[in-house]
Amino acid sequence: MKRIVLHWTAGAYYPNEHEKECYHFLIDKDGVTHEGVYTPEDNENCSDGRYAAHTGGGNTGSIGVALCGMAGYNSPQDVGAYPLTSKQVEAGFKLCATLIKKYNLQLSNVITHYEFGKLYPESASAGKIDIIYLPSYPDVKAAEMGGFIRSKIRWYLERL
Repeated sequence: MKRIVLHWTAGAYYPNEHEKECYHFLIDKDGVTHEGVYTPEDNENCSDGRYAAHTGGGNTGSIGVALCGMAGYNSPQDVGAYPLTSKQVEAGFKLCATLIKKYNLQLSNVITHYEFGKLYPESASAGKIDIIYLPSYPDVKAAEMGGFIRSKIRWYLERL
């Protein structure tokens, strides 16, 4: 595996069947991790069509971790009916630390879907806004979010 791509589902607080096909791991509002239909290993080679299609232009070698929620998000002032909870965000950071250890990844290879789109503007991920805002950390700006998330994951990684 090459990287972990962190998402929000832009849905409700619990994963539906479609979301389980798109992501390897989904964290609900209570911080419970749900496994998707496909394993991370299914994304080692996506040419067979049996993989979690979570990052347009970047699925091969990528583990998709999604936080369930943010349906109706428009801005930090209008987050919709399903804002991400502190419990699920922290569970997502901890899961990423565990996956880094399991797959021997570099912390720098954990990115948000938003960051992937910025790195690869010609990809189908260009313009994605997940994750640019976390309700439990309202002072973190969109441009700082990836670094902030990696610093939180580092904290969990040091404790594994």
